[in-house]
Amino acid sequence: MRWSSNLGSLFGITVKVHATFALLLIWVAVSYWNEQGTVGAVVEGLAFILALFACVVLHELGHALTARRFGVQTRDIILLPIGGVARLESIPEEPSQELWVAVAGPAVNVVIAAVLAAWLELTDGWMPVEELTTTGGSFFQRLLLVNVFLVLFNLIPAFPMDGGRVLRALLAMRMEYVRATQVAASIGQALAFGFGFLGLTGSNPFLVFIAFFVWIGASQEATMV
Repeated sequence: MRWSSNLGSLFGITVKVHATFALLLIWVAVSYWNEQGTVGAVVEGLAFILALFACVVLHELGHALTARRFGVQTRDIILLPIGGVARLESIPEEPSQELWVAVAGPAVNVVIAAVLAAWLELTDGWMPVEELTTTGGSFFQRLLLVNVFLVLFNLIPAFPMDGGRVLRALLAMRMEYVRATQVAASIGQALAFGFGFLGLTGSNPFLVFIAFFVWIGASQEATMV
């Protein structure tokens, strides 16, 4: 992908970061400065976003390493402001294999969340959820909640999320692959329409963004096959 720079390699898989990632770091730094007005807060904010994207890299490694077990190599992992993408060289031959590859990413986030929960329990680091904010509160508890969100968000049964690939794999066990993709893409577009409607009627721009993201992903997946 253009405008991407190499960060290094993990398990023989190149990890890259897109130039636009710098915009996210700038936005985070400005948000923490406006909220708390200290250099320490800005450093903590940048540390949090980097920790979050470390979790994203592990999520994508879950996909990549599981795909490798089925003989599918990964071109690279690219970090974008909206998340990460593990670019597989091909789709696993069997629907059951694609199912395992799809669920491997969210499973990594479940493990991360469990480890963070155990740490918070051992250190008595829990705090009331209502006291947590975007820029304040327990570092590890916020990171735990973000990982839980990543699991739930990625399991939405719509492309380009992992849930869309889980749905296609399950459908492909009962019908031809192209048809399964078309059905899964249609379900994804229907969900996108619902998200968009809720976002517009409820004045929630985030749902509108998700709707656009899901609609484009579903359309591209249907076109590719």
